[in-house]
Amino acid sequence: MRSIGELARASGLTVSALRFYDRSGVLAPALVDPVTGYRWYAEDQVAPARLVAGLRRVGMPLAGIVEALRHRHEPAVVGALLDAHLRRLEDGLADARRELFRIRTLIDPEESEMTTRLALSRTDLAAAVDAVRFAVGADPELPVLAGVLLDVEPDGVRLIATDRHRLATARVGAEVSGPPVRFLLPVAAVDELRALLDAVGPAVELTVTPDELTAAVADRVVRAAPLPYDFPDLHRLLRDAVSATPALRVPLDVAALRAALTAPDVPVQVREHEGARYEVTVLGLAGGGLRVLAADEPATAEVVRVGVNRHYLLDALDAGGAGQLVLELDGPITPLAVRRPGDGDAFSILMPVRL
Repeated sequence: MRSIGELARASGLTVSALRFYDRSGVLAPALVDPVTGYRWYAEDQVAPARLVAGLRRVGMPLAGIVEALRHRHEPAVVGALLDAHLRRLEDGLADARRELFRIRTLIDPEESEMTTRLALSRTDLAAAVDAVRFAVGADPELPVLAGVLLDVEPDGVRLIATDRHRLATARVGAEVSGPPVRFLLPVAAVDELRALLDAVGPAVELTVTPDELTAAVADRVVRAAPLPYDFPDLHRLLRDAVSATPALRVPLDVAALRAALTAPDVPVQVREHEGARYEVTVLGLAGGGLRVLAADEPATAEVVRVGVNRHYLLDALDAGGAGQLVLELDGPITPLAVRRPGDGDAFSILMPVRL
């Protein structure tokens, strides 16, 4: 047996940290002296304590530490936890860089005139535009959503679009020189950029200032001014979507699902919202499989019923591109995610329709 001080020295945790993890139920001592209250730890608790110390040093939240300890003999599970935490750290660093740049522009207005240049794959950027274009808002009362946000990071650019009912994001790696910058590209310019990306040329070069974006492929150029609005800050939502572990992950047979959704007799519920009519498809999930249910088919204990706008789901399937897709969800009233397996940077989020 080791005293709490001995375990502290062996693990790298402080005595106060060991007491905290005892109170939290994370790392309880093997024995507590009923008279003195001294804590004693078994030899096989040294390795878990060292794991806790390492996770603590990299800022892993308490819930993540608990999960890592619970699955410490399952490298794949712990590896996924570490990957998700690393993404959170990277996103946090990108957020900090953006805020620091904004602070510098407040102190020195000339800083805002700095230029950011990106060199990136033409085909990768085209795929990213295709993955988000369907989610651009068209409500004239919400002009802030009538475009795609280009969120330039130190090693790439993330594209984000939303119309409130759905959200899509994709990321492209790039060679970046200059400060991080956010540029809200109007939808007309998005379409011009997409047409430009069909031009012959190995790469596209983007030049971004606060007042203008210039895209060049070979000798063809598109220029655009940004929309004069502050796009919603969706970084926390995107981080949660990337790191969350859904209750259900259902592989999609895209061709079969598309055929079912577009069949002449596909069962739908017709709804109306603010004077606009739309069709709701009811998806049934059971035993890891998915099918389109009749609109009035009753729920059972074995089948999870989820309502979704039929056209929105078809758009998300198209935006997912060729290959395997996965549907992720946590229940009939939580957002659905459609993504490519293993790609945490490109996915669509759809709001369900209450049945």
